Amino acid sequence: MNKFSLGKSYPLGSTYDGNGVNFAIFSAHAEKIELCLFNSDGTKETNRYELTARENNIWHIYIEGLQPGQVYGYRVYGPYKPQEGKRFNHHKLLLDPYAKKLVGKLIWHKALFGYNPDSSDKDLSFNTLDSAPYVPKAVVVDDNFDWENDVHPNVSADKTIIYETHVRGFTMLHPKIKDSNRGKFLGFTSNSVINYLNWLGISSIEFLPIFAFFGEKDGMYIDNYWGYETLSYFAPEPKYLKNNNLDEFKQMVKTLHQNGKEVILDVVYNHTIEGNQMGPTLCYRGIDNESYYTLNPQNKRFYFDTTGCGASFNLQNPYVLTLVMDSLRYWVKTMHIDGFRLDLATSLSRYKEKFTQDSGFLLAARQDEILRSVKMIVEPWDATMDGYNLGAFPPSWHEWNDRYRDVVRRFWSGHNRQIGEFASRISGSSDIFGFARRDIYSSVNFITSHDGFNAHDLVCYNHKHNQANGENNRDGNDSNWSWNSGTEGQTFDEKIKKNRLLRLKAMFTTLLMSFGTPMIESGDEFGKTQFGNNNPYCQDNVITWIVWEAINHEDRNLARFVKHLIDMRKEMKIFERSNFFEGKKIEKYARHTIKDLMWFKQDGREMESGDWLDENSKSLSCFIFGETKSYLQIYNADTSPKEWKLPEFCTKARLRILVDSSETYKQNDEINSKSSFSIPAWSAIIIEITKPENYHGKQL
Repeated sequence: MNKFSLGKSYPLGSTYDGNGVNFAIFSAHAEKIELCLFNSDGTKETNRYELTARENNIWHIYIEGLQPGQVYGYRVYGPYKPQEGKRFNHHKLLLDPYAKKLVGKLIWHKALFGYNPDSSDKDLSFNTLDSAPYVPKAVVVDDNFDWENDVHPNVSADKTIIYETHVRGFTMLHPKIKDSNRGKFLGFTSNSVINYLNWLGISSIEFLPIFAFFGEKDGMYIDNYWGYETLSYFAPEPKYLKNNNLDEFKQMVKTLHQNGKEVILDVVYNHTIEGNQMGPTLCYRGIDNESYYTLNPQNKRFYFDTTGCGASFNLQNPYVLTLVMDSLRYWVKTMHIDGFRLDLATSLSRYKEKFTQDSGFLLAARQDEILRSVKMIVEPWDATMDGYNLGAFPPSWHEWNDRYRDVVRRFWSGHNRQIGEFASRISGSSDIFGFARRDIYSSVNFITSHDGFNAHDLVCYNHKHNQANGENNRDGNDSNWSWNSGTEGQTFDEKIKKNRLLRLKAMFTTLLMSFGTPMIESGDEFGKTQFGNNNPYCQDNVITWIVWEAINHEDRNLARFVKHLIDMRKEMKIFERSNFFEGKKIEKYARHTIKDLMWFKQDGREMESGDWLDENSKSLSCFIFGETKSYLQIYNADTSPKEWKLPEFCTKARLRILVDSSETYKQNDEINSKSSFSIPAWSAIIIEITKPENYHGKQL
């Protein structure tokens, strides 16, 4: 047995100093804690040490001679009284909450549970089976890595285009990635992948959860493909590592940074893989259930759950909040991450069960000098009746805007009474975010994401088809705001196929010509299908994987169109603004009523208040003023073409087509501003306006 001493209470976790390792773990209610050391593959316990030092609820010990690569776990002793919220069970080997690397698989077995699964007393029973053979263990790490001259790309808000993707789904079937790197972080270091991302023009890659989550159950199927059941907040998912080497993740980030790409992580701090009282005891529950989870105040046997996943992580506890903040800082400082998308962020931002901007989490994150430098994106709701808080998060934070998603879907599905909200969403959603000095990029605009129909299925299915999930099609959202153009699913009908493509391209045009921060779901740009599954959380197969070799000529043309939209967005100076539009007259153009933002009808007249109430109107145009060039966006979601008259102040301007989603007009086609022109059905057209005649010697 190695020589040991009391050690230090900070930093938490295991820390190698060149001579040995310091171990520190928080538990406010434990009676005894043992550190268990294992051989390199975690199959055999070699030594056990009791942590006798306890300082402010931090238990610690220092062991000389230990090296990086040492495998370990904890056994925590205390009362097992579920009715009081205490669920200690020293028969369970527990993972260090600060573990930065894991070894071994999570094998689903009765021993994982603190209670006896076969007992009629359920979670009130006590399970004496040893879980050590069935759980992953923590590994002591040395975080040294040659980052060379790596720097964060720090993409400005107006240049940010987010590309949501999945490490495994994007790379598994890529023909130009080495077989051994498919489904791994290293797959994103492939020249072919990098070249594609550079060609497409996205700025920021947002990965679905990569924190260790161990999706496999019973070794038979994957029920956690998305990764939203977190086990460790510091260790990456082992199956994404080729050789279980943390440098592989760092190399991916480094390579993406070298190509100007930000790396954003979708992170889940609101709940864990342990679930409710019937879940396993793997880490937090066995270390200190009362501290790590929010208990039901009326009956501490049960949990207060705002997540729909069994139990809310208790960020009102200062030690638990510290864990989350330490995790976020670790991924920025040590792993060079550029931002986070916070799942069910309302759940993280509660104080005494209520959402507030003054919650401990939001205050801590806003003042943190490290986190202030990265992108913070929130999903502004949780699973409760009072959990929807779109627009309520602090300045500089970005929010997923589901109201944008829904109205754009409705508009391009031909619904009535949509133009008012459609106009608000594509111009930045000032009615939601235009306060407290928030900027126009606060809204993350998306039409599709991992959750729900992807873009192809949005125009091909009226109803979800989730039978493959094994839940009798009960799971998933029934409100998709989709339209199949007349036939459910795949078809050979050319008229239907044409309508689907028209609407798909019109939606992409809307997304990339809207004010806010656009997000694209990977694979949408070339029409990937999920076969109508709008909740493929458990589908680790071709339902979710990108089948690269199935991409045909039409698919590539769609991708080229999306690339063109991204290129146009980058060139158009109007997207460099940070302030919301005010709709105020620009005085220096006094001869005409010119405003920073104007809305027009088909006859060329500016929209009036009553026009917004026309329930049958399915088209409108938007004028956006620019100092050097201005733009007119025209959207027609009607079933027939529209003869469109341009505003009077455009009559002597040069008008040039930048984008026509229907491809009726070609790029750079010029328009006669003195006459009306035809706007095809189901189309979006973007027109550049330059060089009008002298308005007080200024350009429009």
